[in-house]
Amino acid sequence: MNRAQLRLGFILSALCVLIPLLAPLPLSTDPVAALMARPTMFLLTGVVVLLFALAASFRRLIAILFGLAAATCMAVMTLLLLRDPGIDGTAASGFWMLVLGVWLAAGLCVMVLADLKPQVAWTRRALDLAIPLLFGITVFYLWEVLVRGAGVPAVLLPPPSAAAAKFVSSLPVLSGDFVQTFIRGVLIGYVIGCGAGLLVAILAHRFEFLGRGLLPLGNFFSALPLVGVAPIMVMWFGFDWPSKAAVVALVTFFPMLVNALCGLSASGHIERDLMRSYGASYSQTLTKLYLPAAMPFIFNALKINATLALIGAIVAEFFGTPTQGIGFRISTEAGRMALDMVWAEIALAAIAGMVFYGLVAAAERATTFWHPSIRT
Repeated sequence: MNRAQLRLGFILSALCVLIPLLAPLPLSTDPVAALMARPTMFLLTGVVVLLFALAASFRRLIAILFGLAAATCMAVMTLLLLRDPGIDGTAASGFWMLVLGVWLAAGLCVMVLADLKPQVAWTRRALDLAIPLLFGITVFYLWEVLVRGAGVPAVLLPPPSAAAAKFVSSLPVLSGDFVQTFIRGVLIGYVIGCGAGLLVAILAHRFEFLGRGLLPLGNFFSALPLVGVAPIMVMWFGFDWPSKAAVVALVTFFPMLVNALCGLSASGHIERDLMRSYGASYSQTLTKLYLPAAMPFIFNALKINATLALIGAIVAEFFGTPTQGIGFRISTEAGRMALDMVWAEIALAAIAGMVFYGLVAAAERATTFWHPSIRT
């Protein structure tokens, strides 16, 4: 954290303390709550100013602890104040100063944490987890208070609490949608598309004329719009999961083909000359040289396809599916203006996509541990 950032923090913190003094409206319609809230607000926002002073003196651990404490206290206070009907939807300027204080304290913690350079491995891993976790919690908090404090209609954007409540109450429906979309459509199409792409890449690498002929076709088919291909696949393979798996296979085939073919050609002349000097056959060279050199490229395609597969399956369900599936549920619930269920399905898709991507990344680290990008 440099001096310019600290100066900006001081200015914003001072504004956070001074502006509520000029605010004519109370924090709450309840006079007792307003009387208790305003001094508490000044106290907590004053703590934010102290945080920047601690950070400026390089007492970063103390700054982080005070920052988390101040952000937590102000966040709890604003969420409790939103229970007041006089604030929920018509929040005054004093309330938004509290929200600004939460943002400042959380932002300070994130900046100080990002500036740390721990030497211990488990500390680095904990830090890599803490920074995005704190950032994500802050984003969801701001989403909650901005929607509820500003009175945004639920049909436009429901608060995260409403989506979370709907998620918990609809677990049986969500589990059925997850099985239909992810287990049947995404995983099967992912295996078929990635496997076929890798196999064709090996053949194209072995026979050069295939590579010259397939790559232009790959560029052509990869540019086809998904919304145009999905209805055709539904007509060919029916409304159930095979049509979704076919769309996923088509979406994931060409990224794997291009990346795998590039990886198979990544080995150097010295390594290839060494294998020829040993009298190795093509199959031996493939397993001992070409495929190990291509593994980083293959996993790069697998990670790209992990997100493309889920998107392809969901979009394909918009054009015909049984009465299950994430895409089906999103389209039907959006038509009924049930936006909380739509966001619950979006959260389900996001969680499934993150877990799937994480599993592929973990497999990459376990398989290509020898690669410089993993060792460092």
